[in-house]
Amino acid sequence: MLVITRKKGEAILIGDDIEITVIKLDDGSVKLAIDAPRSVSILRKELYNEVVEENKKASNIDPSLLKNLK
Repeated sequence: MLVITRKKGEAILIGDDIEITVIKLDDGSVKLAIDAPRSVSILRKELYNEVVEENKKASNIDPSLLKNLK
């Protein structure tokens, strides 16, 4: 893991085509701008984790229960 300090207006590059810029610093939070190709998926980790958990729950459903939904 790379840990780096950036100030407002400063950026980092990931590869040749992803740029992350610090836009705003405010009371312990930071606002970032991410410039990346549309083919790159950008997700907030907490939402990604929620989707993974919901998918796990859904895969544990007894298939015989789904037959009763018709």
